[in-house]
Amino acid sequence: MHQMPQSPTYDDVQGAAARIAPYAHRTPVLRSRLIDERLGTQVVFKCENFQRMGAFKFRGAFNALSRFTPEQRRAGVVAYSSGNHAQAVALSAQLLGIPATIVMPHDAPAAKVAATKAYGGQVVAYDRYTEDREEIGRALAAERGLTLIPPYDHPQVIAGQGTAAKELFEEAGDLDALFVPLGGGGLLSGSALSAKALSPNCEVYGVEPEAGAKGERSVRQGSVVRIDTPKTIADGAQTQALGAYTFDVIRRDVTGFHTASDAELVKAMRDFATFMKIVVEPTGCLGLAAVRDLAGRLRGQRVGVIISGGNVDLDRFASLLAS
Repeated sequence: MHQMPQSPTYDDVQGAAARIAPYAHRTPVLRSRLIDERLGTQVVFKCENFQRMGAFKFRGAFNALSRFTPEQRRAGVVAYSSGNHAQAVALSAQLLGIPATIVMPHDAPAAKVAATKAYGGQVVAYDRYTEDREEIGRALAAERGLTLIPPYDHPQVIAGQGTAAKELFEEAGDLDALFVPLGGGGLLSGSALSAKALSPNCEVYGVEPEAGAKGERSVRQGSVVRIDTPKTIADGAQTQALGAYTFDVIRRDVTGFHTASDAELVKAMRDFATFMKIVVEPTGCLGLAAVRDLAGRLRGQRVGVIISGGNVDLDRFASLLAS
């Protein structure tokens, strides 16, 4: 039995920050006077919708791939993803000259599949309701000698994702609370590592779609809870379970959890478009939806929100806002 690598630490986040700096965008930290006034809270938004390929996932993927040995680089990488991790691995692989195979659900947003192919990724389709993507990924890795980079449960992926919160704290200073979208937990666990190191009194909350609160249930139960694929417009958070690494960090360093309904996500999406003139995908709206819901409790505080991405099909964006 090979030993599991060590759980990631803030040192790993710092290492990742140095490694990705020449390639990743240092995304803007934005404020909205109108949102602050409406909520009675000072909210600072870390806008990963402006990251390369449109989401925070580039950070973790690039950090993990940049650590490959020459043999691993030659053989190639395999990843599975509903979209953003797929694009992140494909783009990182392209920048590093590594062949990439990406396992994607056949109902993944068309824009995400097209982008993954445009970055040079070879796409293998599967049915997310009847097939197991992890099994497919492992089989391809074994068959072709590829290195599997999972979307969240990997120390170097987590360390890379933690660089977004690191930049937010460096720019915004101490915060009272930080709200982070929660799918598999890569962004949340990485953010918690940065919060602990840079703003130790900051409370860190994971925000999940109402249709599937597996993070909160896992922490309550003391072990990873697996749920059915939640039916939600937040396609980036349709994860069935936290990972072993992400669960360890989340259980130790995350203060609590919140959920948001699809209707609340659409309201937050509309707020971003109206007050900040930005396009945010439904999953990226989880943090603002929670802050809106908790406004009474957060009154007068300085709160951080990580916007995880902006990869939403424009026709879908329009139809959600019209609903």
